[in-house]
Amino acid sequence: MKALPIGTRLTISFVAAMAAVLAGFSAGLYAMAARHLHRQADERLEAAIDTLTAAAEIGPEGVEWEPAERRLALGRRGPDGRLSWRVSDGLGGRIDGSATAEVDGFLARLGPSRRHPAEFTDAAGIPWRALARRLDRPRPAGEDATPVAPGRHEALVLAAAASMDGVRATLRALATTLAGLSLAIWTLALLTGRRLCRAALRPLTEMAASARAIDADEPGRRLPTPAADDELAELGRSFNALLGRLGESLERQRRFAGDASHQLRTPLTAIQGQVDLALRQDRPPEEYRRVLSVVQSRTRHLRQIVEGLLFLSRADAEARGPSLEEVALDGWLRAHLDAWPGPRRADVTLSIDAPVGGGSYRALVHPPLLGELLDNLLDNAAKYSPPGTPIRVRLWRRDGEVSFRVADAGPGIARAELGRVFEPFYRAEPARAGGHHGVGLGLSVAARIAAACGGRIRADSEPGRGATFTVDLPASDDAPDPEGPA
Repeated sequence: MKALPIGTRLTISFVAAMAAVLAGFSAGLYAMAARHLHRQADERLEAAIDTLTAAAEIGPEGVEWEPAERRLALGRRGPDGRLSWRVSDGLGGRIDGSATAEVDGFLARLGPSRRHPAEFTDAAGIPWRALARRLDRPRPAGEDATPVAPGRHEALVLAAAASMDGVRATLRALATTLAGLSLAIWTLALLTGRRLCRAALRPLTEMAASARAIDADEPGRRLPTPAADDELAELGRSFNALLGRLGESLERQRRFAGDASHQLRTPLTAIQGQVDLALRQDRPPEEYRRVLSVVQSRTRHLRQIVEGLLFLSRADAEARGPSLEEVALDGWLRAHLDAWPGPRRADVTLSIDAPVGGGSYRALVHPPLLGELLDNLLDNAAKYSPPGTPIRVRLWRRDGEVSFRVADAGPGIARAELGRVFEPFYRAEPARAGGHHGVGLGLSVAARIAAACGGRIRADSEPGRGATFTVDLPASDDAPDPEGPA
């Protein structure tokens, strides 16, 4: 089943919530109005009973009904309906009243002991509320009851009834008004909410359409972002930043593939040329040995390129880094430099700053990979500096990091090229101009290894003053940090 669009779901949720609010408000207002009107009717009944009570005189000789001496403002139609009343003696005999026969019959059956008004409906379907009160003549304690005087009664029962047709009409009009207003407000909310949802989600729709229209060969295109600085604008900026990173990655991959093709083509062409030249005619053994030496050299160069490419491709594809172990870098550096097979081992010097409070410089690293990183830095220093010049290796600790650097006395690197020396196949101008043999993958591999160990590598150089490569690794112990070199 296809899901509803977000705008439709938001609109449905909004109008459903609005309907619930309107229904609750209308029901609450209707209940309050009904209670208020019924309370007014009950107060009117109480007032009518009080008026009838005032028209009676209570004494030891009995209760006398004398409406002629007082004005009874009863029986007229009020805003909430007609008012009828009935006066009867203690035996139920009718003495006076204004009620019709139907209402009078109900009032005659109404018990005066009820604390709350009674309700009934007449033949016309009109609801009534009725209330009664009994007036007894007083009888002092310990005295014999005197006979009731003529014209007086042992007790009077006063009853009044108010029709609720006016209340019912008022509540019906209120219900109709509330229903009409609620329907109008709900309809307006539906239309407005639909328009607002569409307007709010229009930038998202435009971004989705633009994303579908972007082809793989258009890395420079971006999604449109709304002018308002809201969540959708932040989403658009985030996607555009992602597209920018993907575009840069794609461009690097294209450049990487082009450089790799060029680098692989060169030794393969040289190998094929030497082999073709050797096979054109019979040659002496010395010539074949020379050709095989060239093929061996070119094959070794080709193997270096392939191994570098394999390492970089694995570093890009693997989500997890290598397993790291805690290593004392001072002892590790000494052992590794002693075993380094480079031709300029005698030019390499190691200096280790003494740690404060003793101990050693410990870091979580992958020793074989770190050895490959150091070998690449040493090979570069030996390749691009004159024989006999020093290659300085120094170890120190500062700000929670263990760092070592390899510095040479070669031609150096221009500052404009420092930012690119870690790109695959990139070689600085002095290296290309000097005819130094190389692939351009060593520093790229070193940067990937440093990142895999949780660290980083930095390059610093000036033309004519050599180059310095510094590797920073997180320290794995709590020893205090000595002052490292500036």
